[in-house]
Amino acid sequence: MKKLYLILPILAGFMFGSSGVFVRTLTQNGIDSTTLLFLRFSIAILPILIAIFLTDKELFKIDLTDIPLFLVCAMCIVGLNICYNDSMNTVPLSLAAVLLSLAPIYVLILAYIFFGEKITSKKLICMALAIFGCILMTGVLETSMENIPLFGIISGIGAGVFWAVYLMSSKKSIERGNHTYTILFYSVIFISIALIPFTSFNQINSFISINPTLTVLFLILHSTFSFALPYILSTLSLKYIDSGVSSIFMSGAEPFAALIFGFIIYSEAPTLMMFCGFLLTIVAMTFLSRKENVN
Repeated sequence: MKKLYLILPILAGFMFGSSGVFVRTLTQNGIDSTTLLFLRFSIAILPILIAIFLTDKELFKIDLTDIPLFLVCAMCIVGLNICYNDSMNTVPLSLAAVLLSLAPIYVLILAYIFFGEKITSKKLICMALAIFGCILMTGVLETSMENIPLFGIISGIGAGVFWAVYLMSSKKSIERGNHTYTILFYSVIFISIALIPFTSFNQINSFISINPTLTVLFLILHSTFSFALPYILSTLSLKYIDSGVSSIFMSGAEPFAALIFGFIIYSEAPTLMMFCGFLLTIVAMTFLSRKENVN
């Protein structure tokens, strides 16, 4: 039965990997970055709300002293999504996903800087292999960087850094007794309220007017399938399998899904060397996650 639950983080990773399709479609239809984020997070409140009701209504209760950490998590989620969206709009989806999956490396570096945690030789080897894999994926060793905008790479790295800080902040909040759903629920509410002044409701109306039924369904799928549901599934998996195992499966499934979506929908076919770089990065990050049990 335990093996069946291994599907949950794989599904979560696959859903996260689909976000590029939604982001590119919305962007191409005139939705700017802040409006896109408002749509993603405001709609996500409902499925997260349902998940809490089905889990434990007590999860709504918080201590006022927890709010600063929730705000930090909220800011990290916004930064992550802005950077990741920019990356997915400018570089191949698989490369954007892999750059995001480097977050455990940033966790190690930040932990070393702020908490003095040691970085062993094994960790350094995994980090070096992962970074080299990313270099291969850019294609710079085969041609040049002309086809891969530097902005897209920097944005992808930025997304990984924000994700790393979110992981550390949420872990601190969990250690203080908060559930993942609680952290996510209040973070999303804070984000949605903060984004209202920067949201173009005219853009939303214009997009919905194209075909109300299909576009509303698309927006619901975008928010639920690429954001809320993956978090819910990955959190649910932690009840049955080790967090390190869950992280490995999810971090491997996400860039693989992005690679498949990029190839099928956008004809982003990697060269042999790029594909080898993709595999090298995933393998290196898998070993790093196993050693550090990063969630």
